[in-house]
Amino acid sequence: MYSTKEYIRHFILFFTTLICTTFAGGEWLYGRSILGEGESFLNWEYFLKSLHFSVPFIGILLIHELGHWYTSMRYGIKSSLPYFIPAWFGFLGTPSLGTFGAVIRIKSFINSRKKFFDIGVAGPLAGFVLTMGVLIYGFTHLPDADYIYEIHPEYLDPDFEGHSAEDGYLKIDIGYNLLFYALEKTLADPEKMPVMSEIIHFPYLFAGYLALFFTALNLLPIGQLDGGHVVFGLFPKHHFHVSLAAYIMFISYAGLGIISPFEDINTLMWSVPLYIGFLYICFRKAPISTQAKWAIVLSISAFQYLLVSIYPTIEGYSGWLFFAFLLGRVMGIQHPEVSGLKSLNKGRKIIAWITILIFILCFTPQPFQISV
Repeated sequence: MYSTKEYIRHFILFFTTLICTTFAGGEWLYGRSILGEGESFLNWEYFLKSLHFSVPFIGILLIHELGHWYTSMRYGIKSSLPYFIPAWFGFLGTPSLGTFGAVIRIKSFINSRKKFFDIGVAGPLAGFVLTMGVLIYGFTHLPDADYIYEIHPEYLDPDFEGHSAEDGYLKIDIGYNLLFYALEKTLADPEKMPVMSEIIHFPYLFAGYLALFFTALNLLPIGQLDGGHVVFGLFPKHHFHVSLAAYIMFISYAGLGIISPFEDINTLMWSVPLYIGFLYICFRKAPISTQAKWAIVLSISAFQYLLVSIYPTIEGYSGWLFFAFLLGRVMGIQHPEVSGLKSLNKGRKIIAWITILIFILCFTPQPFQISV
């Protein structure tokens, strides 16, 4: 079915991504805080230890994509093997996850609503099951509380007042989602459970958290994302309106605080037009009139500006803006046309609503706040 050349290409991408995520895991798990003079985490000992992060993390991504692949093949729809995208920037001194994820490429037309739904939902559900296993293991097999002192021996110093920018440390605040919080409170030993900013040193917790993060991204009810396929399965005639509304809410939250009435007027004179221009670029590909695009863009800007003027401390998560740009300009917020719009059966509708619930449980409004 696939040529030898294809097998080799996909294996090389997968193997390279595994290596990159292992290197990235070494940075997150150990960094340079526990290493001696001249010692590097890029050695065989730390490589093997970092596999405790990369194997479950890449395994979840693989199962996710194989869920899509298996279902498409079962329906006789030609698709590629998973393309893994390696991305490690440690040689630049920049933290990374070692990958931009994985995708499969559908090579033939999907002619029914049911097939779109089944292929779309199979990936996140398969990955979610494995993610739950990884998290349950991580929460029930936490190392002793002293483990964190192996990573940060400076915490034992009674005079230690926290790292500063001069130390070269990145301050990382990691936000809760509902599922992670519920699992922590029900499964974890409170005496062993680290604060959220330290879960980067706990390979199974960190791998599971990242998997929930990517699951939520995939299940956003927008365009051709897996969540978009779920919405299309439930509401084919109203998919675009649901997708557009979800996209507006997503970008409205993401950009909260970008423009503020408390900024200097000289700053506002260039930041407001620049931000409005960015929003218009995000909506430019949407299949609506130019007037409607400008109405939406100006309404979002005015809403954000007004909300910040009333609640000065409110802020969204600007990290979502890049993903919003990709959704609007690259993937689009509309769904491909299909020839059949036969209603889903009761079982699939139940699965669809379960998937929407999984999205709500996994979504983290402010997943990563990184500062020096």
